[in-house]
Amino acid sequence: METVLIAGGTGFIGKALTVLLLQQGYHVIILTRNKIEAVDNWELSKAQITGYKNLSFAEWNVKAQTIDMAAIREADYIVHLAGAGVSEKRWTKKRKKEIVDSRVESSRLLVKALKENANKVKAVVSASAIGWYGPDPVIPNQHPFVETDKVSNDYLGNTCLEWENSIDSVTEMNIRLVKLRTGIVLSGDGGALVEFKKPLRLGLATILGTGSQRVSWIHMDDLCRIYMFALQNDNMQGVYNAVASVPVSNKTLIETIAKKQRGRFFIPIYVPSFILKIVLGEMSIEVLKSATVSNEKIKNIGFQFIHPNIATTVS
Repeated sequence: METVLIAGGTGFIGKALTVLLLQQGYHVIILTRNKIEAVDNWELSKAQITGYKNLSFAEWNVKAQTIDMAAIREADYIVHLAGAGVSEKRWTKKRKKEIVDSRVESSRLLVKALKENANKVKAVVSASAIGWYGPDPVIPNQHPFVETDKVSNDYLGNTCLEWENSIDSVTEMNIRLVKLRTGIVLSGDGGALVEFKKPLRLGLATILGTGSQRVSWIHMDDLCRIYMFALQNDNMQGVYNAVASVPVSNKTLIETIAKKQRGRFFIPIYVPSFILKIVLGEMSIEVLKSATVSNEKIKNIGFQFIHPNIATTVS
């Protein structure tokens, strides 16, 4: 049985990925700041998780740069998902630094642990984001962003650049590295889709700005399958976009969700850009940004999406 060590395994994506890996027969070790608390959180759902006995926990402290070395020695693979949530709080100067530092410093701790300790790690699969790319030059954009496109010279672009650079040195240890630039993740268990649904309780479908901005999204099931695909595919290395095949406008996304939830009984409401700027501050730039991103590279190496279109995804 192979062991996958997950940094950030208690988060939104980490939990879903852990369940899939356990179902597929892997042993999973989750790195956490508080082992007792993490165990208690998972106890609530263990009855529903196949292979729960193969789940264990190890402690690390990114600020103190400490980590359970036994977990590093046991790992065959590392999945790096750690990082403060980009959309959870307003982007103050302090919060922006926390977003960057939580990613970069956690990468540095993993790299340091691998360099200084004997290990058998075959591959590291690290999260990144499509924030790497700038806005579409035109809408619709007939030339979606691809992995070789240059980084955007803005906050999220620079964050992704530092994030990806911070894990690159694992390749110097002959460890295969895969970086996944992930789009907006849709799941009924949390994240963006749940937030989009909230106004629908009042019958309101809230379209952001003009609604014309393209959203490059991915279903949680496909994202977790991509991580597992990256672990299992020895020929996969470098950067890949983790997005569905068909990006949609914000208007189409919101109205599709509304129709699934309410049939025809909803009222489209456009939230003006200036209101979003007041409420969200600098984060509103990303909410209103159109980014059409290609997934051709990962499809060309054999990955097959089970949720390529938005119409068959939301419920």
